[in-house]
Order: sequence, then structure tokens, then C-alpha cells
Amino acid sequence: MSALSNVQEPDLGKDLVTLNMVKDILIEGNHVSFTLVLTTPACPMKDMMRLACENAIKLLVNKEAIIKINFSSNTSTNRKDAGQVLPKVKNIIAVMSGKGGVGKSTVAANLALALAQGNAKVGLMDADIYGPSVPIMFGVRGERPMMMDMGPDEKGKIVPLEKYGIKLMSIGLLVDEKSAVVWRGPMASSAIRQFVTDVFWGELDYLVIDMPPGTGDIHLTVLQTIPVTGAIIVTTPQDVALADAKKGIAMFGQAQLRVPIIGLIENMSYFTPAELPDNKYYIFGKNGGKKLAEEYDLPLLGQIPLVQHIREGGDTGIPVMMSNDTATKNAFTAFASQTVRSISMLNAHIETAKVAAVVA
Repeated sequence: MSALSNVQEPDLGKDLVTLNMVKDILIEGNHVSFTLVLTTPACPMKDMMRLACENAIKLLVNKEAIIKINFSSNTSTNRKDAGQVLPKVKNIIAVMSGKGGVGKSTVAANLALALAQGNAKVGLMDADIYGPSVPIMFGVRGERPMMMDMGPDEKGKIVPLEKYGIKLMSIGLLVDEKSAVVWRGPMASSAIRQFVTDVFWGELDYLVIDMPPGTGDIHLTVLQTIPVTGAIIVTTPQDVALADAKKGIAMFGQAQLRVPIIGLIENMSYFTPAELPDNKYYIFGKNGGKKLAEEYDLPLLGQIPLVQHIREGGDTGIPVMMSNDTATKNAFTAFASQTVRSISMLNAHIETAKVAAVVA
């Protein structure tokens, strides 16, 4: 334990022993085994921490040590006092954009899949009432969710569909897609509340919410009804999208909301044709999202290229994270890794702030 107290968790800036991440130490002769409890199943720093632990034990305890490190996870959360609002969901991620057409739903869908592929329990709520995309993007058009009996004293709940290892719910699964959803703000807001109270989400590490584009009633309803962990802003590099992204950033900073921003993701960053794999064409401008993140001192979670497979996957119901396009999958996997790192640091900061407030 003394040796492992010299190993820091790279994101949280504290040692593994202080963070209570070391469990079940077993020593037999030169053999030592223990378990590291990670803050998320999708921890991107796993290999780095394994190597640091091995080096610390060999340097400070026994250079002949034969070391076996197991990993488990206890996903961090700042929603310990969430009350009756999705109490079994550890982290709620609102994915939003200042304008339509920047690939927000594509980003939300593939983020959810990337998190699930890291062994996290994940749900995807399509809160884009006026343009639900989940049924098409996941190939579940025409399917209807079932109802679950919750007992004699409670009303039944809607059971989300499951596809590719994640739970799905969308207004597009409840209404005929040929019928236009023409609702005033209060009706749309009421539907969103039902997605929270009347859907049986169960235990989740992450619930990703695909928000409607822009800033308006539904956004306020979601953010005031659901205690979200934080928001991800999706933009493209072009100036028009960046101007609208700034409005979204400003909305999350309003006093009545005070929603932390997990970071920015720049979509359609560049185009690389298959026949010229070393070339990058900046069709919508270069590094606009990166500059915006620097301007507001926010994490840049990644830059997703403009790739035909991403569009095709969304249209055919097989998202790119479920395809064989390794390069694009790697971009979304890196984005998901940065997201969970940012959430872990955000949760740790909030916990520190709570402790400081209690001491004060």
C-alpha cells in the first residue's frame, strides 16, 4: 500500500490509496495480486495505471515480484441526492447543438455505443421531439416498446427497446412516423417529463440525452427536470455553427440552470478521400471547434472527420461504431474516452467542492 501510494490517478491528481482504489491485496511469496477499482468501465488510462503500479512495486517492494492486477469499476457520480429523478442512473449526459445539421444525433448515438463497448451500462434518450432520429439510426422503425407492470399501487412503465447493448427510447417509437409531431412547447415539455418518469431505465452508468437543436422550452424543461451531470456541445468548424454553439454555452451558464459543460466535440472536422488517405480537406474551416474550446477554457473532446460511412450507417440503421470502419470507430472511441475522463474529473471536483462547503 505504501508503494502504491506513490501512483497517481492521472485525471484526478491524487494517489490510488487516498482515492480508495486498491482492493483485495493477496501476497504469496513473490506473487502479489490486487484489484484496482476504476471510476468507469471505459477508463482510458487503464494500461498506464497498470504499468505505474508494476513499476512502483518492483522498485519499492521487490524487484522479483510477479504481479497480477485485476480491474473492476465503480462509476463515479455526483447524483447521490437525485431523489426520485432517475435515482439508479449514475451520470446523465445532455448532447446539444446551437443549430441543426451539425450531426448532434449521430454524435449522441455513437457516443452511447462507444461507452457501451467499454462495458458500461448505457441508455440513449431521444429528446428531439420534432425530429427523432433514433428509430432510423438504430434500425428499429415500426417497433413498439412494451409496458411493465410495477405492482398494484404503481402505474405501469414503458420498457426501452434494447439494440447493440444499449437501451433506447424515442418519441418516434410511440407515434406513427408518417404523422407529423406538431406540438406546442408545453406539450413537448410534457412528453419529455414522461420520458423521465414513465420509462423504466433501471441501473445505468450513463444516460445520453439527444437534445433538440437550438435553445428553447424543451431544453429548459430537460435541464430543470433532470439533474444532469453535464452537457456536451456539438459544433462544426464553420463560423455560423460556432456562433450558435456560443449561444448554447451561454444558456448552460444561466443562474437558473448552472449545468457544467463536459466539453466540445467538433464534427465534420475534415474530409479524407479513400483514394488519398494522407490528405485532409477542411471543407467547413479548420480548427473552429478547437479555437472555441480554447476561448471558453473548455475541454475539446475530439474532432470527428467527415466520412461517408458515418452518414450511411445512420441511414441504414447500423451506426459506424458497429461497422468495420476502424479509423472512424477509433475517433469516436477516443471521444468517448475523453468524455469519461472529463466526467470523472467533474465529479471529483464537485465532491471536493461539497466537502469544502461542509467544512466551511
